[in-house]
Amino acid sequence: MDLGQGNGTGDDIVTQLLLSRGVERDDLDRHRRPTLRDFLPDPSIFRDMDSAAIRLSDAIEQAERITIYGDYDVDGATSAALLVRLLRTMGVTAGHYIPDRLLEGYGPSGEALVRLARDGSQLIVTVDCGAMAHEALAMAAAEGVDVIVVDHHKCSSELPQATALVNPNRLDECDEAASHGHLAAVGVAFLLAIATVRELRGRGWFERVGRKAPDLMNLLDLVALGTVADVAQLRGLNRALVSQGLKIMARRENVGLSALIDASRLNRAPTCSDLGFALGPRINAGGRVGEATLGVRLLTTEDAGEAREIAAQLSHLNEERRAIEQEVQEAAEAQIAAQHNRAVMVLAGRGWHPGVIGIVAGRIKEKTGKPALVIALDAEDAGNGKGSGRSIAGVDLGAAIIAAREAGLLVAGGGHAMACGLTIEPDRVDALADWLDERLAREVGGARATQSLLLDISLSPGGLTPELVETLEAAGPFGVGWPGPRVAVGPVRLVKCDLVGADHVRMVAAGADGRSFKAIAFRAAHSEMGQALLHGSRGRQFWLAGRAKIDDWGSRPAAELHVEDAAFAD
Repeated sequence: MDLGQGNGTGDDIVTQLLLSRGVERDDLDRHRRPTLRDFLPDPSIFRDMDSAAIRLSDAIEQAERITIYGDYDVDGATSAALLVRLLRTMGVTAGHYIPDRLLEGYGPSGEALVRLARDGSQLIVTVDCGAMAHEALAMAAAEGVDVIVVDHHKCSSELPQATALVNPNRLDECDEAASHGHLAAVGVAFLLAIATVRELRGRGWFERVGRKAPDLMNLLDLVALGTVADVAQLRGLNRALVSQGLKIMARRENVGLSALIDASRLNRAPTCSDLGFALGPRINAGGRVGEATLGVRLLTTEDAGEAREIAAQLSHLNEERRAIEQEVQEAAEAQIAAQHNRAVMVLAGRGWHPGVIGIVAGRIKEKTGKPALVIALDAEDAGNGKGSGRSIAGVDLGAAIIAAREAGLLVAGGGHAMACGLTIEPDRVDALADWLDERLAREVGGARATQSLLLDISLSPGGLTPELVETLEAAGPFGVGWPGPRVAVGPVRLVKCDLVGADHVRMVAAGADGRSFKAIAFRAAHSEMGQALLHGSRGRQFWLAGRAKIDDWGSRPAAELHVEDAAFAD
């Protein structure tokens, strides 16, 4: 295959990939190598950004006591760590507070904010939470402490009381700022860092105190990790943040991230996929089944020994999380058949661990092709249930949950288009399921009707080479909103096909060109496709479709296929 040529258009493969993802031809150069210079907006376009930067700068100048209040997931941990590290470069030792998922739940609690104020905090910055915390922020205001909210979750028309609320998803945002609504909270925090340094530079503060302005590029490794792990859409500014952040991460200057990379057994520079499937889950494990502050502690420490210890602890917790997740997933899947007519899968169980319900919701969504809500009810029926949801493209689940809360069906709830969280009284679960079914049936039906596996390239087995994979990766980083290239390889016969692990289908496929390659279909053994591959492969030929990846386990790298779909070729 000539990697420099496309399908008769004269375009190279990378150009074709960019065009197929909606890039205008006259904008190709900017997207081919996304940089902050080309994509970064002026932070001042966001409402309250200047007010937030001024208040934070005042606190730095006056040596006030500052606490960063973060959510317990990766986006919250990276957002908090970014601001803690930023302030440290300016001689300010900021505290951090991460709520316990089980004891305190999502978002800032009024009791915690008041406690922080009485302990001496003069400014609290909430990150990845706070947009819907009306009661909690009112309690903080009554206590006399200033709160800056840095968030990206859906907002209601009535905003909570805060010194500043920076969120591209405010309903009163201008069009330019709202176009960045796909930012993760850590991306918004990075913009606040830019605005704050600019404000202090304008005041002449750095010259006055004899400090160099911080190099904000050094914080992009945190931005990349939080953006990918929060499944934010990798388009526009996010692509630039992640692309540049991966370069910073490869330098391994953050002691904690370096230890986490080692604990993940990565012997190369991390890729976008590694952030989502190796590094992110380990940090999340602390908030899900362990100690919520472990992630921020890891990402802010300068002690290599402490970093190795925390990274090892997070890896252990991640293994524990997997076992718990498997139990909850099996119990949730047992309820699917009874809801096959539902537009939204609403699955609930007593004693389910709240720390894994978001992951299970994502698995159910993938299995059913529908939005899924998984709700953990108290084993003793002594309190409210905690729920987490994941949606499909084209269905705004966060907006629906906010509407359900406003309709009185929920104690609390919020989120964004693709994910949500909620608190619900146990006896309202069925009513919520009925309400979501009525509200979202048309949206879900329309979204599912247009679902398809879009292919970028078809080739024979001989064309699946490491050089092709390298060329395809040049159009990255890939993720939600900027899908990785999918290739179709065939016709092939399966020389070998068996199970590996719990339910993965492993294959060796060969074509008429005499070339063969390895392939694997993850978590597919019990699907229709997996059964066809395992039991219908004798004497049949297939087209296999999926992602081309590098298999570097052998003496030299080889290309393999991560199969997402298959079809008989005869």
